[in-house]
Amino acid sequence: MSNAGLQEAKTEPPRDLDEYRMWVRAWLAENTPQGWDETLPFAEEPDVLQFFEDWARKLHGAGLLVAHWPTKFGGGGASVAQQLVLQEEMTFANSPRPRYLAISLGHAAATLMEHGTPAQQQFLHGIVAGEIWCQGFSEPGAGSDLASLRTRARREGDEYVINGQKIWSSMGLYAKWGLLLARTDPDAPKHRGISIFILDMQSSGVEVRPIRQATGAQEFAEVFLTDVRIPADRLIGDENNGWKIAQTTLSTERYSQMIELQEGLRSLVNKLAEESASIDDGGRPLSTNDAFRKELARFAGEVEVLGLMNDRVLSELAAGNDPGAAGSVLKLFFSQLLQELTAFGVRSTGLAAQIDPQRKNDISYTSGDWMLDHIRSWTWTIAGGTSEIQRNIIGERLLGLPREPK
Repeated sequence: MSNAGLQEAKTEPPRDLDEYRMWVRAWLAENTPQGWDETLPFAEEPDVLQFFEDWARKLHGAGLLVAHWPTKFGGGGASVAQQLVLQEEMTFANSPRPRYLAISLGHAAATLMEHGTPAQQQFLHGIVAGEIWCQGFSEPGAGSDLASLRTRARREGDEYVINGQKIWSSMGLYAKWGLLLARTDPDAPKHRGISIFILDMQSSGVEVRPIRQATGAQEFAEVFLTDVRIPADRLIGDENNGWKIAQTTLSTERYSQMIELQEGLRSLVNKLAEESASIDDGGRPLSTNDAFRKELARFAGEVEVLGLMNDRVLSELAAGNDPGAAGSVLKLFFSQLLQELTAFGVRSTGLAAQIDPQRKNDISYTSGDWMLDHIRSWTWTIAGGTSEIQRNIIGERLLGLPREPK
């Protein structure tokens, strides 16, 4: 994708929260593509990519694509409350999120804003124009333990020469750019000696192979790097400081997406409540079953708890405080809740959930297709640090338990 047609957001949203909500609601009512969630899962890949690029441009023109970015980077500088309103209204309007830009808008952008040079921050213009980014973090022998990565970067004059392999690279098949972790000092302790680079995915020596998931989609990819040359000015931050910088990317995954993810869970609870009225339960609607109602109410309560937890973390960030390991609590709580809620949906809807709709594309973790959502929910217990790793972090950093033996 190119920067052609890039335009700055033209609309200045109202600052009053009630006025902001009504303004967002009116814009979404007028502009949300009708029937997109019914046709897009079955569309061909080029059409899906074009749809999300066009939708991202439209959102940006209204000042809604990067409302959460600071104004100095072209964003809306939206408050936490405004971000919550925006995600709520997008859920109510059934508006598509720019899914293929999730890493671009969150992970890549946060890293460039905080650690990039002014020249590197020019990549932000491409992001709002629809350029897709991926991450080259995990490796076959370094998944949850990223510090064990073996991809090497050797300095040669004004370039780095990269050799290695990455796996589980989200959006790797479609990305123009990637955030790449590589070891620049093999003799340093494993958490040191790592650097982070901007990788042109079309570079000579880059081979991308799709990984087909159980759902049939190809969200992930393997990336093989053979004598790939990266200009030295695409090193982000200082050499050998990549581990610390990467935490910006990982913490962004914990926080910035959680508002949207919570709203997705709320939509699932509402969907199951509606469906239960037409599900037969021994001659009466499932919605009248006391055990079902009690369990659904529990899930509704836990979704609200997740939102309150995230509000607390975001408030700490807005005040300039480091929430520390709270991100691990959020990530663990969300992944378990998603998994349990989608499993409950599968059990509640019975055989109807077993029918394979033959979708070509996954458009959401909370699409309402109970079986596919449940299968996809397992990725959240692995991606961005496994649940086991999150429990270790919580135990050691929040509860003060002894470190796990080496």
